[in-house]
Amino acid sequence: MYERVSYFCTMLEIAGSYLGELARLVNEMSPYLLLGFLFAGILRVVFPRQMITRYMGKSNFRSVFNASLLGVPMPLCSCGVLPAGIGFYRNGASRGPTISFLISTPQTGVDSILATYSLLGLPLAIIRPVVALLTGLLGGVLGNATERNGKEEEDRASKSEEHYERSVKELFRYGFVELIQDISKWLVIGMLVAALLSVLIPGDFFTSTISSEYLAMLLMIAASVPLYICATGSIPIAAVLLMKGLAPGAALVLLMAGPATNIATMAVIGNTLGKRSLWVYLLTIIGGALFFGILVNEFLPREWFTGALPSLTLVHDHQTGWFKWASSAFLLLLIMNGYFMKLISAQKERRKDKEKANIMEKNIVQYRVEGMTCDHCKATVENGLKDLQGVSEVLADRSNSQVTVQAESVSENQIKETIEKLGYRFAGKI
Repeated sequence: MYERVSYFCTMLEIAGSYLGELARLVNEMSPYLLLGFLFAGILRVVFPRQMITRYMGKSNFRSVFNASLLGVPMPLCSCGVLPAGIGFYRNGASRGPTISFLISTPQTGVDSILATYSLLGLPLAIIRPVVALLTGLLGGVLGNATERNGKEEEDRASKSEEHYERSVKELFRYGFVELIQDISKWLVIGMLVAALLSVLIPGDFFTSTISSEYLAMLLMIAASVPLYICATGSIPIAAVLLMKGLAPGAALVLLMAGPATNIATMAVIGNTLGKRSLWVYLLTIIGGALFFGILVNEFLPREWFTGALPSLTLVHDHQTGWFKWASSAFLLLLIMNGYFMKLISAQKERRKDKEKANIMEKNIVQYRVEGMTCDHCKATVENGLKDLQGVSEVLADRSNSQVTVQAESVSENQIKETIEKLGYRFAGKI
């Protein structure tokens, strides 16, 4: 009996710790997520698609440089950069520049540069934005190299050709409804897993197990990559660890990898940009963090970093508690609203598809098409195939990766070419 009570109490304690950590994580992420959604909405209605395509829409170094340079001063963490980066991608930016933006932006920003100078001194305040720019460039170049062919950015950009009203209403509809509907699932999954990892990893794990500078870097990578640490929030952590003897290179690894990625970010990037882009994103951040960490340890005097450390009394929180809780509550309401509106939209779409299926009685062929992840993809495939001469009706089912085509004089090769030109994978006839 005593053992059961003890076990129950232990489980309650673990659950309480997990819920507390989850609340802390959501509170830390929500202000930046809301800022990112707002930025994405502004991007939607203010920045013409032609401008984005011109400066970030090509698979070349110039577009990558523009994206990385734009991301360095922007005060968005790895969570807040997601809607902004996806907004760029869906409005004409190519894959490489999008990856570049997603890498360079969360590592630093105007706010974190100033906070780095106040807590960690001038050397790291200079090194952080330089490293963010260089890793963003590297990731963008590698991202361009992963594109299937030289015209992928044109094909993908053509999928985004849609007409919308450039108004304040469209700003909030896109930023706080449509975009949330697309990525909220992966954000929720990522935050749940990240909170669990945060509970399982002891707070003194690094200081109690570090035996060498390079082991410290690997440990920092192992913990900071899956966990959420905002660019400004990582600064006092690095300052404390430096004061306890952590090597400056390992601290730089934390400052780079911690803000640049987390499980939520990885889930969304993998789902939106694909697995190849996710691998480029991760390898660039991890490889870049280790490379620049080693350079700092081997070639820069340690006194540059330890001598610039101030008193711990300067460590501060950059958001008030009530604002974080209000942001979390507002974000939760937005997610619930997104799911509610998505449910209503799905019901209407099912009724529409059922009516369309009843009309399509002859000359029907079904194909498997992979890569349709949202309603926008569904509409893109349907509209693209309808433009083919001889096709009278098209019904795409993204949940089953199936496309039903009613046609009289169209060949399978024409269907395949059209599907692949739209940016999706044709997997043959069913």
